[in-house]
Amino acid sequence: MISVVIPAFNEEGAIGNTINEVIKVFKDANITPYEVVIVNDGSTDNTAAEALASGATVISNPHNMGYGYSLKRGITIAKYDTIAITDADMTYPFEYIPEFIKEKERGVDLVIGERTGKHYRESFFKAILRRILKFFVEFTADRRINDINSGLRVFSRITVMEYFDRLCDTFSFSTSQTLAYMMNSKFVTYIPIPYNKRKGKSKVKLFKDSVRTLQYIVEASVYYNPLKIFTLFSFVCIFLSVIGFIVSTTRGIQAGYLLGIGGMIVALFFIGIGLLAVLLKKIMDRSGGQNGKTNK
Repeated sequence: MISVVIPAFNEEGAIGNTINEVIKVFKDANITPYEVVIVNDGSTDNTAAEALASGATVISNPHNMGYGYSLKRGITIAKYDTIAITDADMTYPFEYIPEFIKEKERGVDLVIGERTGKHYRESFFKAILRRILKFFVEFTADRRINDINSGLRVFSRITVMEYFDRLCDTFSFSTSQTLAYMMNSKFVTYIPIPYNKRKGKSKVKLFKDSVRTLQYIVEASVYYNPLKIFTLFSFVCIFLSVIGFIVSTTRGIQAGYLLGIGGMIVALFFIGIGLLAVLLKKIMDRSGGQNGKTNK
């Protein structure tokens, strides 16, 4: 039993093919019952009509609300606990989903498609941004992460809904889900998949969405592991301080000493904030646990 949730924004010409591929995969693999839920995210073309004609359940947002918001809405109304998500633009090979389901049945909480191939690499600029985001996510999670925001995933509906208040409503939903699972000791695994050429125009605003993702990663680090991110800030300040002292010593520039001393003071300040944040998180976690017991 599986529900496939697909957010779609102006995907006329691709959404029907995507739904047909999903249905074919399930029929060939004898997977039943299943449902395909399309969340029409304020499309201005014939996306909704095309999805309905292809046999999917369609719910529509009155206007564009975002990738993550649409996924949450679709997951909430889904009939079955096993959830698969994919994109509506034919980029993800859905024929790998039966393998994903087998991994979930082994006890894995989140199965992610690790994208490969030339269409995934695309541009040098994208590769640089991905490496920067990958560094920060791996630093936060303290684990190797093969693909931080792949959109082909299988997971439990009940489990993911526990983290809805901490999952992004935007493009960063995938990244925030990966972090939430890893920082809460869930089992996450990757299956390599080829990433296909996109059908239609990309809705991703590369720089803007990357900045938003980086912002979320910092917020998640502060929430899940505050001391770590503030320690990183401290090391940056110490590094600048050392440079200031070296410049002052070698060049005789007195301003370097001021930079060095100021950097050390700010570094101590960040460490102090980090320790306070850890204490505050423990108090909040304890309070949340007690409230949960009271409600039970």
